[in-house]
Amino acid sequence: MGGRGTYLTGQFRAQGAEITAVCDVYEPRLEAGLKVASPGATSFVDYRRLLEEKSIDAVIIATPDHQHAQMLIDSVDAGKDVYVEKPLAHTVEDGFRMIEAVRRTKRVAQIGTQRRSYPLYQEARRIFDSGALGDIRLVNAWWINYWDSLSTAQLQGKLHWDLFLGSAPKRPLDAFRYFNWLQFYDYSGGILVGQAAHIVDGVQWMMNSSYPLAVTCSGGKVNLDGGEIPETCSISVEFPENYLLVFTIGYKAMHYRMFNDQMQQFHGTKARFDLGRESYALFPQTNGVAMRASLERREPDRFESASRAHIASFLECVHDHKEPVTTIEMGQRTSVVCCMAVESLRRGRRVRWNAEQQRMEA
Repeated sequence: MGGRGTYLTGQFRAQGAEITAVCDVYEPRLEAGLKVASPGATSFVDYRRLLEEKSIDAVIIATPDHQHAQMLIDSVDAGKDVYVEKPLAHTVEDGFRMIEAVRRTKRVAQIGTQRRSYPLYQEARRIFDSGALGDIRLVNAWWINYWDSLSTAQLQGKLHWDLFLGSAPKRPLDAFRYFNWLQFYDYSGGILVGQAAHIVDGVQWMMNSSYPLAVTCSGGKVNLDGGEIPETCSISVEFPENYLLVFTIGYKAMHYRMFNDQMQQFHGTKARFDLGRESYALFPQTNGVAMRASLERREPDRFESASRAHIASFLECVHDHKEPVTTIEMGQRTSVVCCMAVESLRRGRRVRWNAEQQRMEA
């Protein structure tokens, strides 16, 4: 029931879902969660007790990344459908465990990569399918913004630290780690993975991509005091579909309005396609000085509609028990790229994907 969990609770309720239970390991967030849930909701500290409630049809998992896998597996084993935030998993192995559990139990599991439900992106995909770009061998993407500093918040109530750690290495209670979990390898891949999960998924969707051939990632020094993971990094992903994706994240640049902070440029032989958070533009090949878009769409401040559409799609899938727009397998393809990027960053070398054995090799 942190920022994302609270947001999703409100969005699900707005679309008619009854939020009958909330769960959190930190007392103040649990209490805050009850205020945004449906009247009479029950609170739980241990998610496993929540899953014992037979009346619950589906659960939302909006926890630190390292908790996603076991929570999803336990949820589908308990007969629940699942909306799980991205990235799918913290390790490659966990992702495949999640696929096995979802397919074995025949439950609905949707990943929170909401661009796949966004009409603007769906329209972009149709432009790709039309062949207007020609052959694409290079995709350049970036996400640039400003992060001032990490949180120095102090605990204001009871924190069930062991439940927070879960499968992560045991450590003494540490409020800084708890409030800044995104910046520690035990629980996440940093803002690098947090944002790459969106960008890589969008590129894989547009390009009909599967798992990568290899990933190389380099980063600068950590400029957020106390954290472990650089906020400025570049990933190079080699795909078997014969193209290269280069994604750069820089969170120590100037602050941008959301409309301008990210871009994916698809360099085709016939045209270049610029796909932003809330815009796209198709630039046909020209020898002229001026590049003019032949197709363009701009929707400033409309991106939240993607989340609403994604949630509506999931609720429909729960009702009709059909495949979601972002399947567990789609989530794993992106998660593998992200896990390989972190491995490459930490090892300082290119990491290859062994497709036959479904594992990465440094």
